[in-house]
Amino acid sequence: MRIAILANPTSWYRAELERAALARGHQVLALPFADMVANVVTGRSSVWGPTVETEISQVDAVIVRTMPPGTLEQVVFRMNLLSRLESRGVQVFNPPRSIECAVDKYLTTSRLVEAGLPTPATIVCENSDAGLLAFEQLGGDVVVKPVFGAEGRGILRVSDPDLALRTFRTLERLGAILYLQQFVPHAGYDLRVMVLDGRVLAAMRRHSPHDFRTNVSRQARPEAVEITAQERDWALRAAAAVGTRIAGVDILYDRSGAGYVIEVNGVPGWRALARVTACNVANEIIHSLEQHHSPPP
Repeated sequence: MRIAILANPTSWYRAELERAALARGHQVLALPFADMVANVVTGRSSVWGPTVETEISQVDAVIVRTMPPGTLEQVVFRMNLLSRLESRGVQVFNPPRSIECAVDKYLTTSRLVEAGLPTPATIVCENSDAGLLAFEQLGGDVVVKPVFGAEGRGILRVSDPDLALRTFRTLERLGAILYLQQFVPHAGYDLRVMVLDGRVLAAMRRHSPHDFRTNVSRQARPEAVEITAQERDWALRAAAAVGTRIAGVDILYDRSGAGYVIEVNGVPGWRALARVTACNVANEIIHSLEQHHSPPP
């Protein structure tokens, strides 16, 4: 197969995926989103990487390994590019619709609730007055998250009314959406479950004794863990609700033992998972692409 990897040039994940693909005899093209160019002419449209000779729309598969921050125009353009590639028969991993859902915390949370999965009480609004009312309705202790974001960036806990009002007014002036989630007091850890094609590949527990955010990028300590049948069911249903082929599903327990599905990451990292388990996610991804590949007649 001819496989394109959309990733940062220095990305560890790009290198791992390229290694796994080349070992299986596939051709690999790696480039960042910023190098993608759409060429639209009468009777034909294509997508190119300007620094390479290969036309992206003629590859067999595209692995989306990053979704960098950008303006609304940039994000919409990127998603449209992926959708156009998919419409031309290119295998896009993850599918564009699932990425659109996974990067949007409001839409993801809504899908999880519709799927009957436990999630913390959440209120989403646009102005500081509505935000302050939501703050009170959620018990005066909330986690404020950017609707688009990953790795714990931009997430803060607010439990003081005056600080809440200042925070909400600042976000309102910036034109941001206010995504407020009831804070879940927990024992300093959560679970990250890696799901691929409707099966659990591996899972880890992430300990963070000094920060309510349990992201490894924020110095949380990972360890391998065997998940329960219920956790496996939650993870598989969460990934299916968002429509992902691969996902990192985060599960958090409060101090009473009640569990919540917190997030579904559609571009999940696995570097920490690789350190504590025997799972080779890059190999699994390339095998999945092979299994779903339909050679031209």
